Amino acid sequence: MPDFLTVARSMTGFGAGEIVTTAGRYGVEVRSVNHRFCEVVVRMPRDLSQLEDRVRALVQSRVLRGRVDVVVVRDDYGRRPRSVKTDVELAKAYISALDGLRQALPVSGTVDLSLLLSLPDMVKIEEEKADVEASWPAVESGAGAALEKLVVMRDAEGARLGTDLLARLSRMEGFAESIAARAPLVVEDYHARLQRRVQELAGSVAVDPGRLATEVALFADRSDITEELTRFRSHLAQFRTTLAGAGAIGRTLEFIVQEIGREANTIGSKANDLEITRHVIAIKGELESLREQIQNVE
Repeated sequence: MPDFLTVARSMTGFGAGEIVTTAGRYGVEVRSVNHRFCEVVVRMPRDLSQLEDRVRALVQSRVLRGRVDVVVVRDDYGRRPRSVKTDVELAKAYISALDGLRQALPVSGTVDLSLLLSLPDMVKIEEEKADVEASWPAVESGAGAALEKLVVMRDAEGARLGTDLLARLSRMEGFAESIAARAPLVVEDYHARLQRRVQELAGSVAVDPGRLATEVALFADRSDITEELTRFRSHLAQFRTTLAGAGAIGRTLEFIVQEIGREANTIGSKANDLEITRHVIAIKGELESLREQIQNVE
């Protein structure tokens, strides 16, 4: 069996990137875990929320499957310009109301600037909103650096997964060859057992060889696993080829493992042989491990 290089990619990983500009520091962290589809969740400062779709698209250009959490933080060093604003219309309303009180009540005094400034909402200090477009290059660079590290980690973990999957695949191929070698002997063993049993029961009575041969032929037909073995080997070859392919292969591998399991069950039920049953049990053990491992394959 030729060796195949696997390009499987894991769905778990982490990456972080940081970009420092004259306006401030932008930090991006990206984490990914298993998921049936590609789901990207972005958390970033509210005033930069217009960039969420761009960040999501950037992630989706590098990640095909998995849940990805992206966190963008910004430290602008407190340098953002602030402005002081007064509400002239509110001041006029205050003056009008105070004049009304003075006329209605026996009070004296004048409305001056210091009094107005002490009243609620007369003076507001506002920070200028961030320039979203000016922030995008830094966010994009930070996210790109974080994604690069994420992909490297997913590739490394995927390589380890691929090595393990190929080892289990090779063991199953070995079990299949052992089953194929054992299958012809099953009919011979049955023939010998049937012949001994019939002789024990019949004693000195002659047994029709043709009838005995018919029973053996029926057993051979019922226990024939040639087609199942052919499909089993075909599914193993397809698994190996898929594992060497690019793209999101995890769900395809899940389907192939399901088909391998179906053929293994049929072989076990039809073979009617203890040794073959032991090989089938070993195959099922490997399949269970395969199912667990490919849950993390992109």
